[in-house]
Amino acid sequence: QVQLVESGGGSVQVGDSLRLSCTAAGGSLSDYVMAWFRQASGKEREFVASASWASTGTYYANRSVKGRFTISRDNAKNTVYLQMNNLKPEDTAVYYCAADYRGSYTLTQSYEYQYWGQGTQVTVSS
Repeated sequence: QVQLVESGGGSVQVGDSLRLSCTAAGGSLSDYVMAWFRQASGKEREFVASASWASTGTYYANRSVKGRFTISRDNAKNTVYLQMNNLKPEDTAVYYCAADYRGSYTLTQSYEYQYWGQGTQVTVSS
């Protein structure tokens, strides 16, 4: 069973950057679609970005992050990243890493992912 651990969250100012990391234990991430979701206080969890298990593509479903956020993966390090630039207050949320075994990288619903990390808080202040 894959265990995911996120890191890299924190409190930043508007316009700053952060890079989140998600490292897996107990299995290789190379066979998993990896995704980032986020959940703001009082709101539903929403899809942010995903990367295919075969490293053939990435997908960004949220217009508000496209062009500012970049998902990448390093299968040799069993790690997936979310580079977040030009952060805005509306990016404030708990960010979760998720994995799905050899699924489609266009999956955007949380129930479609089998494994989850514990989340890391990102707070953006103006």
